[in-house]
Amino acid sequence: MGKITFLNPEFFWLFLIIPIAIAWFFWKRNEQSATLKISSTQGFKGSESFLTKFKPFLHVFRIIALCSLIIALARPRTVDISNQTKTTKGVDIVMAIDVSGSMLAKDLKPNRMEALKRVAADFVEERPNDRIGLVLYASEAYTKTPVTSDKAIILEAIKSIKYDQVLQDGTGIGMGLATAVNRLKDSKAKSRVIILLTDGVNNAGFIEPETAADIAKQYGIKVYTVGIGTNGMAEFPYAYAPNGGFLFKMQKVEIDEQLMKSIARKTDGKYFRATSNDKLAEIYNSINKLETTEIEELKFYDYDEKYRPFVLLAAFLLLLEVGLRNTVYRSFI
Repeated sequence: MGKITFLNPEFFWLFLIIPIAIAWFFWKRNEQSATLKISSTQGFKGSESFLTKFKPFLHVFRIIALCSLIIALARPRTVDISNQTKTTKGVDIVMAIDVSGSMLAKDLKPNRMEALKRVAADFVEERPNDRIGLVLYASEAYTKTPVTSDKAIILEAIKSIKYDQVLQDGTGIGMGLATAVNRLKDSKAKSRVIILLTDGVNNAGFIEPETAADIAKQYGIKVYTVGIGTNGMAEFPYAYAPNGGFLFKMQKVEIDEQLMKSIARKTDGKYFRATSNDKLAEIYNSINKLETTEIEELKFYDYDEKYRPFVLLAAFLLLLEVGLRNTVYRSFI
């Protein structure tokens, strides 16, 4: 049961008349009964009947009935509120993620790919009302998950990202961007967004990044570009170790920032540079704030009126008082 509220609490001011009514009763009670003057009441002592003792309660009934009517006029009720949210203008987002071998570099901890997976998963969980898709690319690109509102599928897809040589090594930025555009071009969402992440320069694929950016602009798709990697040198994998792992060596970090800025500028997006785990998280938080979703919250109020018992109580007490006055106490002295 919800908390009791009152629709017309101003009626509680009527309680100020209760003390006046009580005072009036005490002032007039002697005038409301017949009197008999005799020289002595000594012979009547101890003979007071139950009806005599009960008669003052008729006035109590009237006072209680009046209080009940005041409470009823104030309209006590409980309310059960249920909420329902409805996305009125959602956002369709595709994350295009570079999965080339350089994403195993250790300038972010434990490496670029794992750091990205953690931040991307947090980003997805903070967009419960949007549809999200996932495109992976190296020298080629493919759709790992189409645009969907099922966040469990997206989170599982992000968790399973790894460097497994399914795609030929290399960085085909144009391929990744074009594939992401293809997933969004038929979307009817209010806003369509691509988050394009890379840690290198375009050196593979048969679609130029600028051409893919022109296509995105044509369809009204906004592209946020993210360059991941520290400034200077970083540990890059360069060969397989005898145990099947990777051997690392220090190499210069190279990111084509001019290209990434150009893609973002052309599509009304924004370019970010992630040089650390914290900076990467800040970038996704910034994108999360830039791309807002309009949510309509519907509240349903279920009122349960509670005034009826007070009306019935008042009616019962008034009828009881009137009935007693006109029957038992009609000629009562």
